[in-house]
Amino acid sequence: KVDLAETETETCQRVNIEGCFNLAEICDQYDTKLIHISTDFVFDGERHTPYDEQAYPNPLSVYGKTKKEGEQAVLDELEDAIVVRTSWVYSRFGGNFVKTMLRLAESKTEISVVEDQIGSPTYAKDLAIALLTIIRSRWVPGIYHFSNDGVASWYDFAHSIFEIRGL
Repeated sequence: KVDLAETETETCQRVNIEGCFNLAEICDQYDTKLIHISTDFVFDGERHTPYDEQAYPNPLSVYGKTKKEGEQAVLDELEDAIVVRTSWVYSRFGGNFVKTMLRLAESKTEISVVEDQIGSPTYAKDLAIALLTIIRSRWVPGIYHFSNDGVASWYDFAHSIFEIRGL
């Protein structure tokens, strides 16, 4: 709930920073591996090419700043942790952009969607397969990026969703 983070900053900090630290601390205590899922919101979005793992984070929002601090808490507490940054995750489960667009299409004849934000929609199943690949491979701690190929604006993404559904 990225938008809520801007107004519910205390909850956002508890979840994204303290929660991450607590998980890492427990994993360290029980000698357990941890893959922490993070976000592209740790970047400012100014680049017109994909961010690689060496790119300097520059979060602009409360959500992005707390996610970056959560990553750091995990890496500081647990030296063999893996952080996977991803973007625009969607599936048929939970709350996500695809489900929101389909729900809105049931009740509205017109939907406004921004076209000035660009990203890479990532199918949750593909992310899960990537995470399983990491787990089954030689464990190399650090930060990794994973998203599906391609880029789109939120408008492009919505248009594709409606097109596929014949709406």
